[in-house]
Amino acid sequence: MKQLIFGVAGGLALFIYGMNLMSEGLKKVAGEKMRKVLEAVTTNPFIGVLVGALVTAILQSSSATTVMVIGFINAGLINLQQAIGVIMGANIGTTITAQLIAFKLGDYAYLFAAIGFILFFSGQKKQSKYLGQVIFGFGVLFIGLNTMSDVLKPLANDKTTLKLIASMSKNRFLGLLVGTVMTVVVQSSSAVIGVLQSLASQPVVDGEVVHALIPLTAAVPILLGSNIGTTITAILASIGSNHAAKRSALSHTLFNVLGTIVCLVLFPFFITLVYKISPLPKPGSGITEATVISRQIANAHASFNILNTLIWLPFVKFLAKLVTKIYPGEDMVTEKDVKYLDSHVLNNAELALNLSTKELIRMGNISQKMLSEVEAFLDSSSQKASDFGKVQEKEDILDYLEAEIIHYLSTIVSRNSLTERQSNIMANLMHITGDIERIGDHCTNIMELEIYMEDDHIKLSEMALEDLEKVFSLSAEMFTLCLQALEKNDFILAKKVLELESTMDVVEKESRYNHLERLNVGSCNPKAAVIFNELMRNLERIADHCNNIAEAVLDQQWFN
Repeated sequence: MKQLIFGVAGGLALFIYGMNLMSEGLKKVAGEKMRKVLEAVTTNPFIGVLVGALVTAILQSSSATTVMVIGFINAGLINLQQAIGVIMGANIGTTITAQLIAFKLGDYAYLFAAIGFILFFSGQKKQSKYLGQVIFGFGVLFIGLNTMSDVLKPLANDKTTLKLIASMSKNRFLGLLVGTVMTVVVQSSSAVIGVLQSLASQPVVDGEVVHALIPLTAAVPILLGSNIGTTITAILASIGSNHAAKRSALSHTLFNVLGTIVCLVLFPFFITLVYKISPLPKPGSGITEATVISRQIANAHASFNILNTLIWLPFVKFLAKLVTKIYPGEDMVTEKDVKYLDSHVLNNAELALNLSTKELIRMGNISQKMLSEVEAFLDSSSQKASDFGKVQEKEDILDYLEAEIIHYLSTIVSRNSLTERQSNIMANLMHITGDIERIGDHCTNIMELEIYMEDDHIKLSEMALEDLEKVFSLSAEMFTLCLQALEKNDFILAKKVLELESTMDVVEKESRYNHLERLNVGSCNPKAAVIFNELMRNLERIADHCNNIAEAVLDQQWFN
């Protein structure tokens, strides 16, 4: 018994580790493409299903995809209907693992591991190393499966095991419970179904007939339970999220539970369908039931999820309304709260970096409002102390967001093995965060100068105001362009910012020259002169930070 427990635990650990290695390697190979695929999700549920299936095939885990979807809906990037479509697709994508296991590639497990090891450690290019990681993980997965198969063989002759399996064959709800509990414990439906395939494939000799240890009629309720058990991950991930994220987790549970109920009601027809697409071996063929049961389980898993999706796909709107009625209410959102940073996607560096960029752009928009407000205050005759309070409030928000973004970026580093490109993005985002926060500081400085002018009744000449208006306008244009360049990763817009920086130098020199001329002819008093110089200095620094942001965007062109 000790050997059985240790063997299954060790084999399962290798299986899950192999899946994780494959997932990490595939994410590095297709990280940016996967992000673009997820961004392609539209209001068309069918597109969402395709995206969910594709992403899950890469991640090798429907739970991972569902958790990411919860992160996206929590960040407001997708709506509930879009999320439901992706979750449906994730259920289909997760069946790929069972199909791979059914090909019985275990005999070549060590070969795959060896090839992957050689590619990973001797590959000169990054892509070769990542491919090696995928192949190595594939090999480790099957080594774990072989380990479990070897230690599970004695169960084929164990009377207690045979009685339990006989009970599950007669009582489908017992099998459903076993599958659900196992998946809740292991937190991976793919791993549970892999164990099920391995266990079911053990031959039981009954006279001249060789049966599978677990027949298809007993295996299907277990895999149905596994589909229900996997929803616990999404439920746990939704804790602490907004209402929409909780509804998406609930829709995942309802989708799988209702599908299971339909399947159990039509159980004989479903089993007949599975036999038709993966028939039992003919007598005298030399192929036994134990030989084909793994393929039958894989096909049953795929058939259930595909049929369940086809049944519910036309009713996505109804499902969204249903979970909204079950879990009503709206979230209160304040400007100071982070909107895009979500812990659910931290284990996927590409997507986490993308969310960090979106939060940075939001932070930049707040700073941009500050610049617009202080420009308006300069030419306003109704300035009040409350105006400064509004600007200071935005400055506090910027300080908060800067700390949150830096912490989030640091967590990405600690949880992921970054590619060279991702490391470069990480460093640039760190710098951009500081630049945007500094722009907010300079806007606050400008507002303080304007309040001082109001309190001391200092007036700038019309010519001075005209010069400042030119510099304000140019700074605002540079800020808008650098944020657009960051959002779209647009190198042309980034270069335009650098060109405007040269224009800014010219305009600034002309403004300072005009300022000296006004001092010489006595049209500008000394106090106003000091204020003018300080305003120009702060606007010049804002332009410099815009230039830094543009240079950070351009730095990414070497990795595209």
